[in-house]
Amino acid sequence: MGLFSFLTGNSGGGRRKAAEVHELVESGAVLLDVRENHEWKAGHAPRAIHIPLGQLPNKLGKLPKDRQIVTTCKVGGRSARAAAMLRQQGYDVVDLSGGMLAWQRAGLPVVTDGGGKGRVA
Repeated sequence: MGLFSFLTGNSGGGRRKAAEVHELVESGAVLLDVRENHEWKAGHAPRAIHIPLGQLPNKLGKLPKDRQIVTTCKVGGRSARAAAMLRQQGYDVVDLSGGMLAWQRAGLPVVTDGGGKGRVA
C-alpha cells in the first residue's frame, strides 16, 4: 500500500484527478501509461513508464510491487482495465481520471522521448 493510500485509508481502487496524480508521482508513485506506441511517441508525462495495455500481462515484472501504480491512457478506458488487472495481481493501484487529456488540460507537462514539448494524441 502506498503512503497516500495508507494516510487516506484508501487501500486501492478509484480514480484520481490530474493534480493529485502529479503529487503522487512526485512522492514516488509510478505512472504507467498503457497507450499505444504512436500515442506515447506524440507525448507523455515525464517519468512515466510505457507498457501498452496488450503487453501488460507479459510485462508485470517491470512494475514494482512496493510502490503505488497510477494507470493512464488517453481518456480512461484502457487505464481502468489496466488498473483492474493490476489490482487482481496484488498491486496498489489507482487510475488517472480523464487520462492524459485531463493531465494536459491541468497544465501538467507533456514531453516527447527527446524531452521536447509533446502533445496528447
